[in-house]
Amino acid sequence: MGPDFSRLWTALGASAVGGQISELAVPLLAVVVLHATAGEAGMLGAARWLPFLLLALPLGVVIDRCRRRPVLVAADVVRALLTVGVVVLAVTGALTLPLLIVAVGALGACTVAFEVAYQSFLPTVAGRDQLERANGRLQATSSVAEVGGPGIAGLLVQVLTAPWALLAHAGTYVVSAVALARIRQPEARPVRSGHGVLRDLRDGLDHVRKDRYLVSLVGFAAIYNLFAQWILVLFTVHAVRQLGMTAGLLGAVFSLGAIGAVVGAAAAPKAVRRWGAGPVLVACAGVECAALLTLPAVGTDWPRPAVTAVLVLAFACNGAGTALSSVVALTIRQLRTPDRLLGRVNATMRWISYGVIAVGAALGGLVGDALGTRTAIAIGCAGSLSTLVWVACSPLRSIREPQDLRVADPVPGHTGDRGPDE
Repeated sequence: MGPDFSRLWTALGASAVGGQISELAVPLLAVVVLHATAGEAGMLGAARWLPFLLLALPLGVVIDRCRRRPVLVAADVVRALLTVGVVVLAVTGALTLPLLIVAVGALGACTVAFEVAYQSFLPTVAGRDQLERANGRLQATSSVAEVGGPGIAGLLVQVLTAPWALLAHAGTYVVSAVALARIRQPEARPVRSGHGVLRDLRDGLDHVRKDRYLVSLVGFAAIYNLFAQWILVLFTVHAVRQLGMTAGLLGAVFSLGAIGAVVGAAAAPKAVRRWGAGPVLVACAGVECAALLTLPAVGTDWPRPAVTAVLVLAFACNGAGTALSSVVALTIRQLRTPDRLLGRVNATMRWISYGVIAVGAALGGLVGDALGTRTAIAIGCAGSLSTLVWVACSPLRSIREPQDLRVADPVPGHTGDRGPDE
């Protein structure tokens, strides 16, 4: 796929490693340093994902009206500066929970722009006929980051404290920005539709609404993400306060569990060829939800090795399912969408599937405050089972080869692209 894809790959890999560091460091900063309650941890989680609900749609229109690489570079630079600002406030003793929530929200806004832009930029760099392979590599890299990232984060938090761990994340944003700035693939200036912002926004929504596969995919992601975030926002609090886990041990559990995600991402192309995309998606939904069900079953009086082993196995199975399904789902989405609409369609999907994460985080925190973390996690696990019902009853179950769903809209400059009937 060429050196430009390698540069994009490097950028996303750096971002993935940094994201895993902050995934653990930010909640621990809130819980350990700022003494956040379960409800406040839920508010922090909601602040991280609320920008997807508020900004994804308008940013999708903007990204379809401009070149995408500059957006990616700018998002990385701003995120690096914001993260350094949080570190400075924390080490000087000026950081408060409201300030952290605002900073996390601002970082989330930049992440919205980055996520929508990179998924829209990928077909330009890799070519549509290589999307499954490219998405598989990117997801595998993200999964590898999940193996090393939490362990590194836990060690950094334990040795240097959470604020200094976040400084390492700022460095990964810089690495990503430099790699993206070095991409040389010409990016055609988008052709303006001639319509207003609202009309362009509606076109993206309509494309998703009228495509039964895209509707099914957004439902899959939205239902699962809502309940998964409900569970995970409580798990850090539960693990530290009820299971007595240290930052280092918690990071090690996430790292070892993420090995499953590496296996799932790497297995995606072969699994689709052997069983078909539909059966793979149904199986993944079942595995993802079943794995989460084990979390509230872990006893506070269990021996530490037993707790660790069960949690690692649960996160490994869950990671394998989510990584594999993500590769297949993203490939289908990109194949079903013309390039001129990619920004808006990706934004629409993120608006719904990531927007509900803010809702899940807030609800999980509220229920956790009212009923306790274990009971609240169990309720979230029960709700997650509706994901399997949705996927099993959707048109997704009948898909065999994703390329058969491809729309005819080649990316300019890629002569290897082919139409769906060739």
